[in-house]
Amino acid sequence: MKKFIGLIPTRIGSTRLPSKPLLEINGIPLVIHTYKRAKLSKKLDDVIICCDDTKILKIAKKYKAKCLLTSKHHSNGTERITEVAHKLKDKYDFIVDIQGDEPLISPDHIDRVIKFHEKNPYLDIILPTLKIKLADNQNLIKVVTDKKNNVLYLSRSKIPLEFKKKTPFFKKHLSIISFKKDALIKYSSSKKTDLEKIEDIELLRAIEIGLKIKTVDLKGDSFSIDVYEDFIKAKEKFKSDKIFKKYI
Repeated sequence: MKKFIGLIPTRIGSTRLPSKPLLEINGIPLVIHTYKRAKLSKKLDDVIICCDDTKILKIAKKYKAKCLLTSKHHSNGTERITEVAHKLKDKYDFIVDIQGDEPLISPDHIDRVIKFHEKNPYLDIILPTLKIKLADNQNLIKVVTDKKNNVLYLSRSKIPLEFKKKTPFFKKHLSIISFKKDALIKYSSSKKTDLEKIEDIELLRAIEIGLKIKTVDLKGDSFSIDVYEDFIKAKEKFKSDKIFKKYI
């Protein structure tokens, strides 16, 4: 049976929201919310926080969360989890990247992504999406796919551009990404690519080096916390969040 590990990359030095992983909602740091929700997954064999600072490491120990300290010099979260994937050697077949700034992540979404990858093990990367109405926010990564849900492009811009016809929805990148281990290694052994540098979207590197990425459409309202307004929105969402009650 194939094994899946959930790795949560997180760093202390967010420029848009300093010390973001340690901000608290209902008395619990954001990264710990993400960890506890990932642990509710029925398909993950284990979960580890991958951090760049001892402050996060200490918080993880306080909450008895598995955590490994990584280099401060990674250019993105995918490279950070690759360092930990190397340390785990061949213990896991698939690496599930779960962004540490998405404290409302759904365990069911994680399981659905894993189930899809189990059924399609030839694919290098599974990148789930959520349908959204508004797409002007540049912090939201929009995804364009073909009719078979192969990922063609990702952008911070509003794509597809409604030049001649209105689209009923846009597809938003959801922060759960399942990698075949060898695809993750290939990604991180490659240099930053031109489109990745222009858009500042790490998975554009995967597209540019020819990795096979497919999306699966999910339903829900999860979002990453990029700026302070997102943090306030998340605090409000937690007031009616049903998953939170399962780990408090």
